[in-house]
Amino acid sequence: MRFATTIGAGAAGASVIAAGIIFGQLIKHSSELDPISIGGAFELVDHEGRTVTDKTFLGRPSVIFFGYTSCPDICPTALMDLSNWLKALGSSADKLNILFISIDPQRDTPAQLREFLSSFDPHIHGLTGTNEQIAAVATEFRVYYKRVDERDGSYTMDHTGAIYLMDKTGHFVAPLSFQTEDSVAIERLRSLATS
Repeated sequence: MRFATTIGAGAAGASVIAAGIIFGQLIKHSSELDPISIGGAFELVDHEGRTVTDKTFLGRPSVIFFGYTSCPDICPTALMDLSNWLKALGSSADKLNILFISIDPQRDTPAQLREFLSSFDPHIHGLTGTNEQIAAVATEFRVYYKRVDERDGSYTMDHTGAIYLMDKTGHFVAPLSFQTEDSVAIERLRSLATS
C-alpha cells in the first residue's frame, strides 16, 4: 500500500509533499484527545447504481480508501492488500464496511467500478458520483486529489492513499499507511471489527 498514487512528471514533488503532509496530520491527530474532523455527510452512488449516503454505513465500522480504477499500480496493490487482510479476518470481515471511493468520476461509472472490483474481495464496495459529490466527500475526509494531464491526451490522478478507519458512528479512528505490515494491519482491522 502506498500513500500517493501515480505521480505525473513535473508534479511529483508537490504531490508527494501534499499527500505526505495530509497523512502526517492524520497520524498526529488520530492519537490526540481532540481528534481532527475527518468524515461527514455525503451522497454517492454504489457500483450497483444505488444511491447511498454516510448514514447507509452507520452501525458497522468502515474502512475507506480513495482511488480510481485506471490507476496503474498503487490502487490495485492497495485493494489486493485489503483483500488479503480481509481473507485473514475470516468472518470478522462481515462486520466491516469496506469502501473504495473513486476520485475519477469522469471514467469511474458504477459499471466500471463493478468490473474493476470483481478482481478483489467481494466485501469491497465501490462508490462514485458527480464531480461535485466527489469534491464534497474528499473535503470531508481531507483527501488530496488532482488530475494530471499527459502529453498523449490521457490523464492520471494524484491523490492521498491513506486507508481511513472509521468507527460504527462514522467517526475517524486512525489511518493505515503503505508502511503498515500485514500482521499489524490485520490486527487493527480485527480490533475495529469488534469495536
